[in-house]
Amino acid sequence: MPELVIIIIIVFLALAFDVSNGWNDSANAIATVVSTRVLSPVVAVVMAAVMNILGAFFTTAVAKTIGTGIVDPSAVIQPVVAAALLSGFIWNGLMTFLGMPVSASHALIGSLIGAAVAYGGINILNLRGLTKIFSSLLLSPLFGFIIGILFMLLILKFFGNLSSGFVNKHFGRLQILSSSFMAFSHGSNDAQKVMGIITLALVSGGFIKSVDVPFWVMLICAVAMGLGTALGGWKVIKTLGMGILKLQPIHGFAAETSATLIILTSSHFGFPVSTTHVISTSIMGVGATKRLSAVRWGIAGKIVLAWIFTLPLCGIMAWLICKGFLIIKSQGL
Repeated sequence: MPELVIIIIIVFLALAFDVSNGWNDSANAIATVVSTRVLSPVVAVVMAAVMNILGAFFTTAVAKTIGTGIVDPSAVIQPVVAAALLSGFIWNGLMTFLGMPVSASHALIGSLIGAAVAYGGINILNLRGLTKIFSSLLLSPLFGFIIGILFMLLILKFFGNLSSGFVNKHFGRLQILSSSFMAFSHGSNDAQKVMGIITLALVSGGFIKSVDVPFWVMLICAVAMGLGTALGGWKVIKTLGMGILKLQPIHGFAAETSATLIILTSSHFGFPVSTTHVISTSIMGVGATKRLSAVRWGIAGKIVLAWIFTLPLCGIMAWLICKGFLIIKSQGL
């Protein structure tokens, strides 16, 4: 199969993954603002889609981390990238259908690891780069929980004695702002991952010489992420916005602001994080300031289980898909 045809297929799969990412992760930006009735679902989705697109142009640091931090671009072939994208797309679509907020980051990284190992064995992996990636993926949810608690306590110190009507009215307005920045931060980190994958495929196919993201790649990934967000993963929104905690505008503002701070900082330094994990743990941290029983830990536990299984299951699925692609390639098909 000609190289150009292969790269077109990979770009198509990458955009499909980006759409599925936005579809599942739309909840990250708007679940709280919808559940608190500050914005209608349609208005919230449109706002998030626009801010996602703008956020995708914030930086390319995360894209470069993904493009070089997992495997050496010169050590992979394009079927590896195609298998990783297909695996991640299948997982994201299935979890969105089931209403489970999962990490597209874990899905994509786990899939790329599995596909790369299927092709070149464990030695093909960039262990130093993976240490950086896994450190950010593991620590960011913890920071989400801690900063969610601290920021909510700070807000309560200054506004806790005011009437609930006054607080809800003014924090409802502020929540529109915090939700917008949450959507912006989501685009700044998650859209970058697919940019990195497409750029990796372009380097491995000899179309470009370095892992510098072309503008057209930035543009199509931004639009695909925005389109996926515009579709609205309503089941996921319900799980994240209403299942973990009964939210008021003040809680939504605190959770979104905490998560945005972590995600934008991570994007600036090129650390890939899971926006799903960060906003979820921020909501849990905010809820814990009310009382621990305010958080529906049973639902939270199911979400955490989905997180735990995402990376290994996607890795296994990508390994199997890649092996299938390699068999087809060996037959000259």
